[in-house]
Amino acid sequence: MNEAFNPTTTAFKTFEMPKFEVPNFDLPKFEVPAAFREAAEKSVTQAKETWEKVKTATEEATDVLESTYATAAKGTADYGLKVIDAARINANAAFDFAGTLLTAKSLSEMIEISTAHARKQFDTVSAQTKELAALAQKVATETSEPIKAGVTKVMQKVA
Repeated sequence: MNEAFNPTTTAFKTFEMPKFEVPNFDLPKFEVPAAFREAAEKSVTQAKETWEKVKTATEEATDVLESTYATAAKGTADYGLKVIDAARINANAAFDFAGTLLTAKSLSEMIEISTAHARKQFDTVSAQTKELAALAQKVATETSEPIKAGVTKVMQKVA
């Protein structure tokens, strides 16, 4: 049992794939009619032309969407900055109001300070709301117009 494995003395059977022959079918040879060949060639040509139009339209649509996305991102960032600025202004006004309210010497002076602050804040918030609405409208218009024009242009090319 201490014998080492010796491949020269051990016989291995090798597996061979059976050989198959493909039968030879004699198919009749026929000629494709010229009209059929012409129709097929015309269809291929039209398909290639249509493919080129669609490819060009898709590339243009992608460009429009990329620029529109950039416009929307910038507009959204501007809007967000405007909201942060409005929040800062309103927070500062609230702290100023609290400080002024602490200096009041009578109840009537507190009511007068509160009324003045409420009027001022109403005007400020109204102006901020108008400004934010105008900015939102501007962003929506700047974003939607290129899409509308681009889609119209692309569809005209494809048609």
